[in-house]
Amino acid sequence: MHRKSLLRDTDHGKAFARAINPQVQANQRWSWRMSSAGLLAHAVRSHGWAFIPNQILPPLLANTSVAAILYTSYLQILGRLHQPSAEPAKRVYPPSPPTKTFLAGSAAGAIQSVVAAPLDALAVRFRPADLLHGRVYGSMWQYGYLKTREIGIRGILAGWSLSFVKDSLGYGFFFATFEYVKSQSYYAFITRYYGGLDWWNLPADNHDRVIRPHYAIEPCFLLSAGMAASVAQQIINHPISRVQDIHYRSLAILDRKNRNSVPVSQTVRLYMAAYRKTFEQCRARANQFCGWRSWLYRHFVWNTIRQVPSTSAGLIIFELVRRRYGTEVEATRIEKDGYSIVLR
Repeated sequence: MHRKSLLRDTDHGKAFARAINPQVQANQRWSWRMSSAGLLAHAVRSHGWAFIPNQILPPLLANTSVAAILYTSYLQILGRLHQPSAEPAKRVYPPSPPTKTFLAGSAAGAIQSVVAAPLDALAVRFRPADLLHGRVYGSMWQYGYLKTREIGIRGILAGWSLSFVKDSLGYGFFFATFEYVKSQSYYAFITRYYGGLDWWNLPADNHDRVIRPHYAIEPCFLLSAGMAASVAQQIINHPISRVQDIHYRSLAILDRKNRNSVPVSQTVRLYMAAYRKTFEQCRARANQFCGWRSWLYRHFVWNTIRQVPSTSAGLIIFELVRRRYGTEVEATRIEKDGYSIVLR
């Protein structure tokens, strides 16, 4: 189970809620009882209100913390690379070039992958059956603490290189696409559209030669930017996630060998052997589906459609918060054909 969106997935709690839901276990037709709200309501009725702080709150706090680290890192790094972005203004003009937003997004994704390595290690080893009726772990808090002690630093870093590549490249394209559509494309559109208007199409009382674009144009570009960024990220994340799903199946064997306190040199050989085995398994899968591209991007469209709403919403909230607490500065003016296009 890997991360699926901008905010880390809270499937730990939802998987446990599905495991204790009789409708889900009976494979009944979908109904509102199988939605997130329905699963949570049934879990609270069955286990009391303590289910929320014990099972739902830990992954929710982890997701929020990692997302905060990602966005904070991105803004700080972008401010170093592009001086206007360092100013706490509601609108950045001129916008940062795609190369700098890509570098800032890649660096932020790399930082996030390091901080989130323990969460990924816990996610891929999570089994709802271990929490049912307190068989192994009494709560998600206990699961996180005991499992981290059990696997140690070696288990935490197992498979981390794949997450590092996926996060650094994925968030590089993610933020670069978002900023490009939101800023460069928006400014180019209003400059071309309003700059092409003839003077007689403007109001007669417009003596100061000022054009204020329609207020609905920018939200449309913001929404489009979120959708485009989600697709761009999935182009990178989807194939790497396919490889991760196969590689993570070998972690149980590596965990058992690490418990025997094998030397570090032998551990490195074990991990290298695991990567070679993963490559052979991936090649066999690719041959079954008539090539690497067919296998790596299998179900790409459906998974991308599922991710677009949540990812777009996260980016829009991020942008609204950034503008809400931005500093009021002089309105941005774009000069075109003797007129000033004013943006606030």
